[in-house]
Amino acid sequence: MATPVLNKTSAAASATQTTTLAKSLNLGLRAAMEADPKVLIMGEDVGKLGGVFRITDGLQKDFGEHRVLDTPLAESGIIGTAVGLAIRGFRPVCEIQFDGFIFPAFDQIVSQVAKLHYRSQGKVKLPMVIRVPFGGGIGAVEHHSESPESYFAHTAGLRVVSCSNAVDAYWMIQQAIRCDDPVLFFEPKRRYYEKGQLDVDAEPYPLFASRVLRRGDAATLVAYGPMVKTCLDAAAAAAEDGTSLEVIDLRTLSPLDLDPVFESVRRTGRLVVVSEAPRESSLSGEIAARVQQECFYSLEAPVLRVTGFDTPYPPSKLEEEFLPDLDRVLHAVDRSLAW
Repeated sequence: MATPVLNKTSAAASATQTTTLAKSLNLGLRAAMEADPKVLIMGEDVGKLGGVFRITDGLQKDFGEHRVLDTPLAESGIIGTAVGLAIRGFRPVCEIQFDGFIFPAFDQIVSQVAKLHYRSQGKVKLPMVIRVPFGGGIGAVEHHSESPESYFAHTAGLRVVSCSNAVDAYWMIQQAIRCDDPVLFFEPKRRYYEKGQLDVDAEPYPLFASRVLRRGDAATLVAYGPMVKTCLDAAAAAAEDGTSLEVIDLRTLSPLDLDPVFESVRRTGRLVVVSEAPRESSLSGEIAARVQQECFYSLEAPVLRVTGFDTPYPPSKLEEEFLPDLDRVLHAVDRSLAW
């Protein structure tokens, strides 16, 4: 699918500014609403409160209650209502307040959202976005630190993306809204308040494309969402010891864009895939399988994975033991280089 052309200016944003990922999402949503009156935002506390992470702060005040809707605490109802709105030509943006709250809406997403375009032989489009703050690292209680992306990446008919920085957050949310397919938009909540330099006049990178963030030649690190910064930090630490690591941000989880990964692995001969999600039957396993299929004769070591453990997410006092960190990533790199 071709990436839609976006409006590159917004009254809410100056040309270049330092902003957080959370604020970039807010600016991106504002720009999308200014550009298209059919864009609606709906979810629990997204209106007057501005969302629990304040991503939608100020939008109801500026666009009104008919375009920024506070909903009941009923995720299945939120998604079901959005399906009807999308069929009628609106572009609803649904916020799932926390990752673990998406499961009451799972049937709507998998049985309806993912299938209506196919079921109607292409006659019905479903241009809707489901925003999901995901991952751990914020000291939250149960059901607030999940990584459910593999469920949805496995579901035919859905697009799944994840931003990792403020610049991508601004552009990707607008691109997702303009897409005529349903998009699951995973936001790394532990990175909401990390800053980046945003230029709203820059050319946006394509939505469904991976991106090389740091060049290297000793090994390749692949990650998405919250683990991208961890990999960049690991690459910076490795560079101090003379080891050059390439870092690739997947950005799109379905469809996967692995061509940049294949090209990188053919040069480096080594790959470490990093993800917060548990290892079993995960995206990291799919990436490993496809790289070994495409780059078998280039690999100098098996593809290694650094992931969360195959257990439910632990209590907050144990989450730093559960989440992949710089040391675990560098240990995997050392194992790969020593093979």
